[in-house]
Amino acid sequence: MTDPLHQDLLALAREAARRAGELLRDGRPADLAVAATKSSPIDVVTEMDIAAEKLITGLISEHRPHDGFLGEEGAASPGSTGIRWVIDPLDGTVNYLYGLPTWAVSIAAEQDGEAVVGVVEIPMRGESYHAVRGRGARATGAWEGERELSCRAPAPLDQALVSTGFNYVTEVRTHQAEVARRIVPLLRDIRRSGSAAVDLADVAAGRLDGYYERGLHPWDLAAGDLIAREAGALTGGRPGERPSRDLAIAATPAVFEPLQRLLEDFGAWHD
Repeated sequence: MTDPLHQDLLALAREAARRAGELLRDGRPADLAVAATKSSPIDVVTEMDIAAEKLITGLISEHRPHDGFLGEEGAASPGSTGIRWVIDPLDGTVNYLYGLPTWAVSIAAEQDGEAVVGVVEIPMRGESYHAVRGRGARATGAWEGERELSCRAPAPLDQALVSTGFNYVTEVRTHQAEVARRIVPLLRDIRRSGSAAVDLADVAAGRLDGYYERGLHPWDLAAGDLIAREAGALTGGRPGERPSRDLAIAATPAVFEPLQRLLEDFGAWHD
């Protein structure tokens, strides 16, 4: 039986993601510029990241004023209800800055520390992905109606299409490039979209066999990780661990363990 609280959280997350997506898509200034940098000069924030986060937190607070927040652009409060919203208002900021279409709004609701609702809105595709823990994952898009998501059919690792991403710190991205160089001959191919949320949604939708990345924050993967798992993918980090900043992996059950072993052998989790 569906938990009414989770359905309420889902409806609120979907509305907040839709509105933020519309703001980002329709309100992007022609002269958009960098407002600040974070971990390095190429890790950027724009005025639109900040505006989208304010829209999301404002809307959620109107309906649930005592919930907690963790947002990429600074929203942070513990709350008192056991519900915390984990928000990336614009995942793929560099893509957005350059006018590339691969970016997303990512919103997850955690209950007592576990993600129970996830929404990934991809406005330039006209697609919206969502999941409730234990209830599967679904999406709307150019197709008719709402589609139930299922990850890709089993394939061996050497026939797997896998996506990854690169950190903004030079030393880390150099090591990541070396790992990618070693792993690409063992796969069908590698892709790099520039948005963890989009990659995780694509694993859920069967567009990728797997995805891995080092250096992600909770807001990068909270929603997408739940959506991928609810679509039948396996997710984790280093062997026996959950996804973390050291390593995050999402893949079909056939690809997950061999991909995880390779990444461990190649030291994907350290410099």
